[in-house]
Amino acid sequence: MFRTLDSTISVYGQIAPEDVAAAGAQGFTTIVNNRPDNEQPGQPAGAEIEAAAKAAGLDYVAIPVDHSGFNEGQVAAMADVLQTARGPVLAFCRSGTRSTFLWALARHRLGDEGEALIAKAANAGYDLSAIRPVLG
Repeated sequence: MFRTLDSTISVYGQIAPEDVAAAGAQGFTTIVNNRPDNEQPGQPAGAEIEAAAKAAGLDYVAIPVDHSGFNEGQVAAMADVLQTARGPVLAFCRSGTRSTFLWALARHRLGDEGEALIAKAANAGYDLSAIRPVLG
């Protein structure tokens, strides 16, 4: 169900509170919500997913990214999560694309080589060509 970028993180589209227990059962320790609340009618509120994560013993971090793009604060926050998570991370947004872009920008900031990030994303079905110039 979840798309693996590397051993430390997988991404997915919108999850529901009931998906959190399944994520925990698969070994994820942290849920990262990259989707703003009320982006689309009917999507679960971040607070609902946070409550489910806490009930399942998972950490929860909200780093919402809207369609205006990414900023340094979001990249720094994601880099922090990637460095401090106590195990694999599951990041989600509407389709997984914003989560993948944010992961790549954060990993690049942490020193990962751009072409390797592009290849990992492609293996999971995501195209990073839009941010290739930033990734070097």
